[in-house]
Amino acid sequence: MATSGLLVFALTKRANKSLQKQFITRGVQKRYVALLEGELTQNKGDISLPMRGDPDDRPRQLVCYEHGKLAETHWELIEVRDGRSKVYMYPKTGRTHQLRVHSAHHLGLNMPMVGDTLYGEKSDRLHLHAERLELDHPYSKERLVFQVDSEF
Repeated sequence: MATSGLLVFALTKRANKSLQKQFITRGVQKRYVALLEGELTQNKGDISLPMRGDPDDRPRQLVCYEHGKLAETHWELIEVRDGRSKVYMYPKTGRTHQLRVHSAHHLGLNMPMVGDTLYGEKSDRLHLHAERLELDHPYSKERLVFQVDSEF
């Protein structure tokens, strides 16, 4: 809920079914922008850390190689400024808190997002923004691209 940016809603059952199928089959392309606490030294990379809910601390998620579900994220560095890294994040899977965990976890980027109260430290807001969304129109099948720039 703290993430800003684009959100898609289906207005009919048929549209909903089409959109669900596109998300399940990974036909929807998503790009997020995040601001991380720390300076990245690489320009891009991939993170694959299996995740599951933390039964003792909901809604927190944790990395679990035994019971976790596959979670994959590609990231690209945009810029480093004032000790923080701005990145594009492309989730290949859609696990709860995936981008936040992949950013903060020591086996991921090891840098929490600015303002992440669950996996980092509180700030004025969570610096995670759903910037770009590509999907096929449920009826015409035309490829649609939506983009809204972040405020950070």
